[in-house]
Amino acid sequence: MSPQWKSLDPRSLPGHLARRLQQLAVALFNQEVAELALTPVQYSALHAICQQPGIDQKTLAQSISYDAATIGGVIDRLEARGLVLRNVSPEDRRVRLISPTEEGLRILKAVIPRVLTTQERLLEPLSAAERKELVRLMALIIEAQAELSSTPERD
Repeated sequence: MSPQWKSLDPRSLPGHLARRLQQLAVALFNQEVAELALTPVQYSALHAICQQPGIDQKTLAQSISYDAATIGGVIDRLEARGLVLRNVSPEDRRVRLISPTEEGLRILKAVIPRVLTTQERLLEPLSAAERKELVRLMALIIEAQAELSSTPERD
């Protein structure tokens, strides 16, 4: 191994910084949303379900860039809380269609301002122009490297 590793500071690497930023985003989300007892992934799933009532599990996973094999557990937890319902598709009995309940819509309405506050707190140290540029650069990297992701974002 070359001696280069001795001078390498992981805290200066983009991957490390991305992981730390994600940790901060989740911590802030949890502070803001704690009393509603939603995780970031549950929020994303509930938001997508409310936007597309009757969405199937595979499409839901794709729409929030989440692993199709584990989205079922997220839906299970939302269903157990009475936030969503699963029904058999009339076209294909193997497919379950997911729709929000009135309680799910109520929770989503309550969580949205908190999610926006979370985003504001996360970007607080940056100017408006820096915020816009950070989001632009993050989206650029994600789009350019989408084929490497096991859960590529789809439009």
